[in-house]
Amino acid sequence: MPILHPRLLAALFLSGLGASGALAQVRPVFRPAPNAEAAGFSPARLSRIDSLVLGAVERGEINGAVVHIVRRGRVVLHRAYGVRDTETKVPMRRDDIFRIASQSKAITALAVMMLWEEGHFTLDEPISRLLPEFARPRVLTAFNGADSTAESEPANREITVRQLLTHTSGLDYAGIGSADFRALYAKHGVPSGIGNDRSTIGEQMRILGRLPLRARPGERYTYSLAFDVLGYLVEVVSGMPFDQFLRTRIFEPLGMRDTWFYLPPDRHERLVTLHDGESGRAVPLRGTAFDGANPNYPRLAGTYFSGGAGLSSTTEDYARFLQLFLNKGELGGVRLLGPRTVEMMLTDQLPTMTNKVGLGFGLETEANDFRSPRSIGAFSWGGAFATTYWADPRDELIAQIYTNMVNPAARDLAGRFNTLTYAAIVR
Repeated sequence: MPILHPRLLAALFLSGLGASGALAQVRPVFRPAPNAEAAGFSPARLSRIDSLVLGAVERGEINGAVVHIVRRGRVVLHRAYGVRDTETKVPMRRDDIFRIASQSKAITALAVMMLWEEGHFTLDEPISRLLPEFARPRVLTAFNGADSTAESEPANREITVRQLLTHTSGLDYAGIGSADFRALYAKHGVPSGIGNDRSTIGEQMRILGRLPLRARPGERYTYSLAFDVLGYLVEVVSGMPFDQFLRTRIFEPLGMRDTWFYLPPDRHERLVTLHDGESGRAVPLRGTAFDGANPNYPRLAGTYFSGGAGLSSTTEDYARFLQLFLNKGELGGVRLLGPRTVEMMLTDQLPTMTNKVGLGFGLETEANDFRSPRSIGAFSWGGAFATTYWADPRDELIAQIYTNMVNPAARDLAGRFNTLTYAAIVR
């Protein structure tokens, strides 16, 4: 890939300075690196990331993106590319807000583990002690697609908190799950959590608790609504609405001012338009997104706080959250977790299964390290609308690339970003 002209690099850097006003209102956590070399990067190799993202913008595959790379607490690259909306042509800014979908899960896991540290529950006790609707679970044995009737049998054990955190609870997903469970959940009005603004997690999870499971608890990995159940668990244990718990116990202490389920009006204009790339070019999404969700759900006055998919955020805010884990539970003088708890969350919880996950994160382990240049111990996840992050403790690295796309036309943009980031590290 060609190295960008210095004038273009300067213009790209200046385009991000518009975000500084918003970011200056919170405690500084990351300092700018004096130059790429000081952070151990090759400037020439780092510029390949500009070529990668700008190429996708120029070909119309994405409307735009924000890239954020932090190493050893120094910002190496924080740049906005393209436009927030392909129709209005408003330039993307570094402080623009993205729907982070399943990146919400790790934040929910943090909330759960904070309550675990306070002694409210153990990870391996049945959740029915706190959520009685989930007592005496049953497992689906037959399903009639014609009339959505189901047959089931008793499960051999009950769901635990650890199983919810590792997607081994036996639950499934509405909207993106298996065909039988999409139909079963739709029949009973259980939403996917992605962009849902109606009802409450308490109302919906109480319905979910009475429905059969896809698999016996602990039997296998099944990506699911488990983190919405965990959000409900946080409400029950804390006695606070889930959004208030996150705001008062996590977002405000960490200075995450732009992370919300439903954005305050003064942040509406910074929400990136959700685009569709199915035609090969990014265009504003005209229909619904996942399970009939309104693409503009972050601007609604909703009451459903989805622990698995409901949050919107900025790269700056989410980097603060990730740095908390690199710092073993502390950020800017605020400690939310003990170091041993962080170590446990970043330990493989499913050593006998293919999926390598901790408590809320995907993990780089000896078993899967051959697939990626990430260091063993790196933790990561992504969102359904093409947001991706990872953090690497060995390299003291945070890397994020955020777009807001469905059916993205850019071929594995996040994977190539991963490759170019590590290829640019020279020491």
